[in-house]
Amino acid sequence: MALTEQDIARLARLSGLRLDSSDQTRARQELDRILGLIEELQAVDTAGVEPMAHPLAAHQDITLRLCDDTPEPPQTCEQRDAGMANAPAPHQGLFLVPTVIE
Repeated sequence: MALTEQDIARLARLSGLRLDSSDQTRARQELDRILGLIEELQAVDTAGVEPMAHPLAAHQDITLRLCDDTPEPPQTCEQRDAGMANAPAPHQGLFLVPTVIE
């Protein structure tokens, strides 16, 4: 599946990127290579292959390192204020964000 210049222009617009013609050409070539690789991977016959939780599980015993699911102690007001110090628009311990859906 080859992408057209219109596809690249639309992707750039949707992602908020400004691409000149040379950047569009390069992006199209790179995306074409990525899509080609995906097509190659989809062509591989995986019938009868067991799914693995980890890519090395077929070669060795893998124990997943997961952290304990324990609650954190409540933060003090000073800890919260220190964490919010770099927020562009904090309000009463909350992050104010612009409206996305009207």
